[in-house]
Amino acid sequence: MTVDLVVAPIGAVVAERAFDALTREDLARYAMASGDTNPLHLDPAFARRAGFPDVIVHGMLTMALLGRLVTESFPARRVLGFSARFGAPLGVGEAVTCRARLGGRDARGTALELEAAAGDRVVLSGRALLAPDATHG
Repeated sequence: MTVDLVVAPIGAVVAERAFDALTREDLARYAMASGDTNPLHLDPAFARRAGFPDVIVHGMLTMALLGRLVTESFPARRVLGFSARFGAPLGVGEAVTCRARLGGRDARGTALELEAAAGDRVVLSGRALLAPDATHG
């Protein structure tokens, strides 16, 4: 689902995508690629000792899913800024839905309010600023 940013009302959901649950193998591959081998993400016994029922997904991997939503939904727009705030851990095996709401438009570009949610729990929230649409001034 993607909506035209030029005509969408402020506050409207302009992009949404459900991502399949991340697996232990996904976390292991991300850990190797990123260098983030924190045992909270890889070792179930360690995660349980830390108070979690199982390993948790890397926060930056969840942030990457939000980034993917933005870049795939609006490929013609350059991303000028992207920030996120971690809200709650995402457990391995939990599906996540990412969505973008139109936050505003001005001469600097289009602001998006972002969130990644597992069920009714927001695990990550953020903002993105997209370059103005060259075809609409």
